[in-house]
Amino acid sequence: MEQKWVVFSLEENTYGIDVQSVRSIERLQPITRVPNAPSHVKGVINLRGVVTPVIDLRLRLGYEEIEPTDETRILIASLNQGDAGFIVDRANEVVESDEVRIEPIPESSRDMLSAHLTAIAKGEDKLFSLLDANALFEEQYAE
Repeated sequence: MEQKWVVFSLEENTYGIDVQSVRSIERLQPITRVPNAPSHVKGVINLRGVVTPVIDLRLRLGYEEIEPTDETRILIASLNQGDAGFIVDRANEVVESDEVRIEPIPESSRDMLSAHLTAIAKGEDKLFSLLDANALFEEQYAE
């Protein structure tokens, strides 16, 4: 069975989320802050009449916070608990499984991120980590 991933960047690192869970890719828009939420939970947006929580993946995955750019996007994902948005630096492309080889996470990389990583995708000119969007959202208040 062919798989596809939406590939995006955080700094110089590249990640992918299963395309079936991505509902849309949106430009950054005003976010309403939620009181007492962790710093990586930026707040909520009103997306076509639906209140959607937004998580900054840079902060969620341990990167420094930066000012948004024209390339900053919000990936709207359909998750077990409903829709959620993930702020990313750039949404690059959709990659199909015939373009990459999927390999398990190396034992040496099993650290804080291993709960969110599902595998590594390697292609001729591609290398990206596959993320479990549900795990990123379900553990949003774990820190």
